[in-house]
Amino acid sequence: MAKSELLHTRRARTPAVALWRDYLTMTKPKVVAMLLLTALVGMCLAVQGIPPADAVILGLAGIGLQSAAAAAFNHVLDRRFDAQMARTYHRPLAKGRIETWKAVVFATSLMLIGFALLLMLNALTAWLTMASLVGYALIYTVWLKHATPQNIVIGGLAGAAPPLLGWTAVTGQLDPHAFLLVMLVFAWTPPHFWALAIHRRDDYAKAGIPMLPVTHGIEYTKTMVLLYTLILFAVGLLPWLTGMSGWLYLVGSSVLNLGFIAYALKLKFADSEGHAWATFKYSIWHLLALFVVLLADHWLLPLYG
Repeated sequence: MAKSELLHTRRARTPAVALWRDYLTMTKPKVVAMLLLTALVGMCLAVQGIPPADAVILGLAGIGLQSAAAAAFNHVLDRRFDAQMARTYHRPLAKGRIETWKAVVFATSLMLIGFALLLMLNALTAWLTMASLVGYALIYTVWLKHATPQNIVIGGLAGAAPPLLGWTAVTGQLDPHAFLLVMLVFAWTPPHFWALAIHRRDDYAKAGIPMLPVTHGIEYTKTMVLLYTLILFAVGLLPWLTGMSGWLYLVGSSVLNLGFIAYALKLKFADSEGHAWATFKYSIWHLLALFVVLLADHWLLPLYG
């Protein structure tokens, strides 16, 4: 191939690659991956041994597509606010690289395909997942986010649903233990997000979004972060207290939750530059490790329990 033809080919491919990456960005793949891990753990904890392959494949695909759709709708609905914030101004819709109507079609397609896959498993999972999508993409993004500084507390329930969805994907029914998993993510969400909100406080103020550090100040928010890490520690004991999990989980979760409390204590009483961001990053690894410990305990409990 001649040099001129090679250059022409590279130029032709570049826009397509960039466009593909923009559509992928709208789905928030890292967030979806974390949600799918919690859903997978919910699936595994719902049964003894390995859950059925069809439930895992269809369930994860459906939950993943619905979660990606919710993220894409969030990009659509928040595009004007994203353009004002340093953390999000580069997003595809905020920059105008993707037309709004195309993003809506994309999100709607993901939503419908995901719903259809879950409906092949059972209606309960399909409708619960759809309710979570509506809760995040509409109730939180459109209303709660701009109505109250407690937005992330109330709206966090939608993001806490995947373990329950994974459970119902396998069993087709609700279970109290599945709600314990929801409670773990629900209690984890405020300190996780408020640490980010402290770090990006000026961004939210500029965009006019009433996040807690904007409406009540950074010091108050630090207190709330500490309070919720203590609540998370208490909630984290429930799987062990109810017999759902064993000693491996108790030790592992206690270490992880005490680590979160340590970050929150430093944030409140000995803050330093960049510590809010470090707390936010720790919270991500904390949740991932917590669910891995849950899974390890579930599979190893018959051996040591």
